[in-house]
Amino acid sequence: MLDHIFLTVSDLDRSMDFYEAALRPLGIAHVLDYDGKDGPEGHPDLKGFGRDGRVFFWLRQGDADARSVHVGFVASSQDEVNAFHEAAMRSGATDNGEPGARLHYDPRYYAASVLDPDGYSLEAVYKSWQHGH
Repeated sequence: MLDHIFLTVSDLDRSMDFYEAALRPLGIAHVLDYDGKDGPEGHPDLKGFGRDGRVFFWLRQGDADARSVHVGFVASSQDEVNAFHEAAMRSGATDNGEPGARLHYDPRYYAASVLDPDGYSLEAVYKSWQHGH
């Protein structure tokens, strides 16, 4: 399990608007800002997103390279996957895989994929066997 990820975005305000809307259906919210001057020399300013008392997804301003990252977010139901896809598309995403089963992984692997405004690959995933349903 990952503890956190920093995602470098080309337009922080645009990305904040996008991620606040796209991650809301997954229960993930903007919860913390970190001032880089409080860290070691050269530490970036960060905008932190999380849920359940954990901040694990951070945005920082810089030169984006969409080829370098794919992020999969846990969804707790197929409905959450669908809501993520719908919210992301309304907020400026490019479709990269409509909600549905990903049979090449497992018939119970239900996901939707989008590209964010910088072209980063994002996925919301519901794996029923991991939720005890």
